[in-house]
This record gives sequence, C-alpha cells and structure tokens, in this order.
Amino acid sequence: MTTAIDINKVRELESLPDAELEKRIRAIRAEYGKDICLLAHLYQRKRITQLADFSGDSFGLSKKASEFEGGRYIVFCGVRFMAESAAILGRADQEVIHPDPEAGCPMADMASLVEVEKAWNAIQGSGTVIPVTYMNSTADIKAFCGKNGGTICTSSNAAQTFKWAFEQGQKIFFLPDEHLGRNTALRFGVKESDICVWDPEKPDGGQPDAYGSAKVILWRGYCPVHQKFTVRDVEHVRRFYPHSRIIVHPEVPKEVAELADAVGSTGFIQDYVRNQTRSGDEIFIGTEINLVQNLAADYPDRKIHKLHRSLCLTMYQITLGRILYALENIDTFERVIVPDDVKRYSRVALDRMLKLI
Repeated sequence: MTTAIDINKVRELESLPDAELEKRIRAIRAEYGKDICLLAHLYQRKRITQLADFSGDSFGLSKKASEFEGGRYIVFCGVRFMAESAAILGRADQEVIHPDPEAGCPMADMASLVEVEKAWNAIQGSGTVIPVTYMNSTADIKAFCGKNGGTICTSSNAAQTFKWAFEQGQKIFFLPDEHLGRNTALRFGVKESDICVWDPEKPDGGQPDAYGSAKVILWRGYCPVHQKFTVRDVEHVRRFYPHSRIIVHPEVPKEVAELADAVGSTGFIQDYVRNQTRSGDEIFIGTEINLVQNLAADYPDRKIHKLHRSLCLTMYQITLGRILYALENIDTFERVIVPDDVKRYSRVALDRMLKLI
C-alpha cells in the first residue's frame, strides 16, 4: 500500500548533517544488499553519485538497472522521465522508486501528447514523416513515436538516428529539444532553409507554409540549463583565456555550438576530459554545473571551469534526505508506474534505437 510522503519528516531529515544521512543510507543499503540498486544521473551532486551503484546518463543507467543482478528496488536519483525510462526497460520483478516524484524535466513537459498529436496530424500529407524523440521526453511521447514508426535518440547517437530516419521517410519530426534537433540536422548536412519549427503556442504551429517543404520539423522546446549558454560566454573565454578549450553539450543554441571546440553528450564530455586533455590543460565546459564540478574534483590536475553557472533546479530537488526517506519507507513509497500500452510502444521505439547502436 502506497502512503503519502510526510513532507515534515523529509524536512527533518534534510536538516541533518550530510555525514549522518550518508551513514544511515549506507546502513539500509547494507541491510538490503543487492535488492536495492541506487542510480544517480551525472547532474547529481558528488555526495549522491558517490553513494550510487552506477552513475551515468539516463539511458545508460536504465540499461544498467535492468542488467543488475538482484535490483528488486531501483532507486533513481534523477528527474521523472529518467525514472519512467527505468520502469520501461526494467524487468518484471523490479520496482522503480523516484525519491522526489515532483522532480520533473521542464523540457520533457514542453511536449504534451495532445499538442504533439495535433502537430502530427497537421504535418501529414507532404511525404512520409518519421517522428524522433529525444530520450529526455515523457513516456507518452516515447510511445507516440513507437506507435507511428519512429524511434528515440540520445545526444550521443542523434546523428545515427537521423540517418536511419531519412532512410525510412522524407522528413523528420524531432522533439522536444529544438536545439539538439537543429544542431544534429546541420551537422548531418541538412540546410538551414530546410529546417523549420512547430511552436504549439502559435496558430498552426507558426510556420504553416514551411512544413510541406521542410526536411526537419523541430518542436519548440529547450533545456533551461543549456539555453542559458550564450555567444557572449564563449567570446569572454576566447578573450581572457585564449589557450583554453571549450566543450559544450548539443542542447545549447546553434550559435554557441558553432563556436565551441567540441560538442557532445555528457558521456562524450567525460571521455574528452579523460582522454583528450592532460595535466595543466584549461577547459571550459558548457553543461550542468554539477557535472562540471564533479569533473573538476575527479581531475584536479586539469583547470576545469564552468562556461556559465547553470544549475538544473529539478535535479537539485533530489537530496540525501529525500533518498533516506525513500529507503526508510521503501515498502510503501510511491512506485513509478508506466501503463502497459505506453510501456509496450515505448519499448518498440527503444528497440528500434537499440538496433542502431
């Protein structure tokens, strides 16, 4: 039986010293052994990633959980769509717990199924359209793509997914991240004039005359964290740190991506720092601040800086106190449930993606 979260108890726990919280979390984990699999996204704070069985990106973590020996309880320290993905990919004997059910992803929430279906119906009739959604989307949108011949992509395999999609049809409907879609399309060789945007807040999407001829139709959505990076940030670094390198995530605006030395996923950024830099190198990174700080701690011999301080507020809602509360109430804590039909079609879309990897 699921019980409501006692927010007063959560606040009481959050007031305790971190060392005390960590001690109690470790004690519960020792009691349950491999029955608990704790996952932490790379944007979580260091104290949380250090407690996790695995840290990584959302898709990689979900795969790890499904392959984990044991793992009856999957405790996902990330935002809501990530916990949904774990529930979609997880085994039948696994239950997924999200320490703060209110910690959503603003970008994922920018694409509602009702609005997406409205756009989908409007852009039909001008060639075969293949829907592609970023992993950072709700389960409903993943299922929509699976049901309509489409697939899912991550920031690391987006170009590969574009290649597949163009082999299936004449155009791509990409959602919910406009910036990742545009940056990928341009790097794939699509002309800027063949890219347009569907804005759900404007009549007929805002560009009704463009949808028929466009090769890529982008949903008007963005990540608030990566939207903050600007050309001015890059110019500042170029002026005052001319020998440094700039690495950015592909969710940044096109103008920023074009000026960076390297563009790639969180995994790419980690690998770049690990394998393509050396002691004394100076690197500015354009992504969520916790990943930047964690890399700086992991590689103290490099000079690793933020391109701009940008914090994911909903990731920040996951605290040691929230994790401890979920573990102490593990038998009655709310489970992440994805309806069977949504799970089925989401798996169809995910399976299409997995065949491309």
